[in-house]
Amino acid sequence: MEFNKIEILLEKYFEGVTSIAEENELRNYFSSLDVAQHLEKYKPMFSYFLQAKGQMLNQEIPLQSRKRYVAWLSIAASVVVLLGIWIYVFYNHDNGNEKQDLGTYNDPEVALAATQKALALLSNHVNVGIESVYYIKEYQDSKELIFKQ
Repeated sequence: MEFNKIEILLEKYFEGVTSIAEENELRNYFSSLDVAQHLEKYKPMFSYFLQAKGQMLNQEIPLQSRKRYVAWLSIAASVVVLLGIWIYVFYNHDNGNEKQDLGTYNDPEVALAATQKALALLSNHVNVGIESVYYIKEYQDSKELIFKQ
């Protein structure tokens, strides 16, 4: 009967659902001399647990300080930021000669022709906008006729 109980406890132990009292019962059983023949294979495992329980680690583990790590990390971040600024300035550097062409003309006749061309283009676009306003006025007149305000 006790063998059946131990086998049931072993099943529960391997499924991870045993209580502490049941685990103590298993340890006591496997530490005794009368272990069933077919359960002998589990005896080294439970004897190891008893042995490991008694061992203590006396060696001191040295802890590395994080100050050095933080210092190197901040230096690396500064270098990355400075490199990014330098690349931005290098690739977006505006030459003064390229930006000085403001569309000015030395010859007044050429300037007059360019101005007339620009104003004609502007006039065409304004006229298209005014046509849309005429449609709105027609809509407004029709609405006043229908609703007689």
